[in-house]
Amino acid sequence: MIGKTSLFGPVNPARDAGYDDPPARKGFFTDTSICIGCKACEVACKEWNEVPDNGFDMLGMSYDNTGSLNANSWRHVAFVEQPARPTAPPVDLGMPTLLHDGVADDGQQTTVAGEDRPDFRWLMSSDVCKHCTHAACLDVCPTGSLFRTEFGTVVVQDDICNGCGYCVPACPYGVIERRERPEAAKNVGIAQKCTLCYDRLGAGMTPACAQACPTQSIQFGDVDELRERAKQRVEALQAGGVTDARLYGADPEDGVGGAGAFFLLLDEPEVYGLPPDPVVTTRDLPHMYQRAVVAAGALLLGAVLSFLERRS
Repeated sequence: MIGKTSLFGPVNPARDAGYDDPPARKGFFTDTSICIGCKACEVACKEWNEVPDNGFDMLGMSYDNTGSLNANSWRHVAFVEQPARPTAPPVDLGMPTLLHDGVADDGQQTTVAGEDRPDFRWLMSSDVCKHCTHAACLDVCPTGSLFRTEFGTVVVQDDICNGCGYCVPACPYGVIERRERPEAAKNVGIAQKCTLCYDRLGAGMTPACAQACPTQSIQFGDVDELRERAKQRVEALQAGGVTDARLYGADPEDGVGGAGAFFLLLDEPEVYGLPPDPVVTTRDLPHMYQRAVVAAGALLLGAVLSFLERRS
């Protein structure tokens, strides 16, 4: 597979990787406003990809029992509990909700006094590998085990990865990780992350997580189409009074050239555990190499001049 030729800026990732006539880039649009935290995506991912459990310990962090994305959790549903904020009249987000003034979830008229409303809200989001346009994990891999697929996604080849771990600190999102446990699991010591169900894509199927999502919070399709759909969803929410609605990772001009998996958020990215302004960590490599060459040339010139002076 031909490596990427550009380390920064908008590109077609599959074509840039050497595919002459690739299909439309595939990806995820995760609409967190309709995520109900059921974790069906986590279970479906584990079952299809034979990802071992991560212990499922109660972490003291709300109802979250996986904690974060890691080698044994390729999908992670975050539960963020916040104090309720003074808001305009409730806006229908298209998902099951608690009772609000006027209409109950079953469609019957009802009235709930303001003091009886909950004094908190949940922000839930199913996180996943971003399948960046410019993927630093791929750039630094010395064995070629990480490669760009014809769908524009980034996949680890387990039989080639030597477990060096260079990809781990290269990821600006902290997604990829070497599997360390359980000892009986396959691919222990090997870098692991979401493949966007590459095997299912090749068979014309929907990735397991999106297939299992009961609210269509996780939407799969062509990235360009998903970006337009996401933009329209944000505009609708903001017009309805949800002024905090925003897109994350959908901008081709951002620090990773736009993500193949992007999100509609209802608060700042940091609230969800996402970096506010991620930048591909290999962006400055050409400049670093140029400076290194200049420095090495200066040292060599100094050594030559010193040698000539001593000869004279």
